[in-house]
Amino acid sequence: MEKISKKSAPRASVKLGELNYTPVLIALAVVLLTFVLLFLWKRKKTVRSAVLFTGLCDSGKTFLFSNLILGDGRETFTSIKENVGSFKTDKGRELKVVDVPGHERLRGKFFDQYKSSAKAIVYVIDSVTVQKDVRDVADFLYTILADKATSNLPVVVLCNKQDETLAKSESAIRSMLEKEFNIVRQTRKNQLQSVDNSSSSVAFLGKSDRVDFEFGQVSQSVNFVACSAQKKEFDELTTFLETL
Repeated sequence: MEKISKKSAPRASVKLGELNYTPVLIALAVVLLTFVLLFLWKRKKTVRSAVLFTGLCDSGKTFLFSNLILGDGRETFTSIKENVGSFKTDKGRELKVVDVPGHERLRGKFFDQYKSSAKAIVYVIDSVTVQKDVRDVADFLYTILADKATSNLPVVVLCNKQDETLAKSESAIRSMLEKEFNIVRQTRKNQLQSVDNSSSSVAFLGKSDRVDFEFGQVSQSVNFVACSAQKKEFDELTTFLETL
């Protein structure tokens, strides 16, 4: 039988200079652009740019927000959703201001929603009814100060309605809340002892539960300021916002 010999076809040699790198470069550019966009998106989500107006219902918080942002105090009702506006500083910077609803069933939800974007906290108190509502006032303020997401933010406690005869002074309100914090702190400690608090986002406030609480013991700056939204007397608030 005859053997059929097959000649193998010569292999074509390709020089590096003749390769088309365009698709590879395009793919690398797309990957790099994707990473850059993801980085910017995450950064935008975590940038702290908001000032949160917090407090209980009827503290005058939304009325103050209206005066500050819109320039006039409008008649307000119990908020069921947040109000968002911009405050322009004398230097031309714009601060996002969020008025968090004060209703007990809503304030925790909206505070959790905005706390990671907050750069400062304004806590508004009704100076007339504070003694009657001191437990609720202290409990919500404790929640804000003890939350790890806001534990390093500056806080201004606005003692509103100072134009009214029965209003407590800011120093009296500060002392009242310091005493109430001892009770709130002990109550929360007892609650945590019965559960696993290893993943809790709430920190202990103060030096020790054996030492009476004072606001000077917390990690953030907490300043008590007199205010009257009705009389448009909130210069110390605007001064604080200018510093942010």
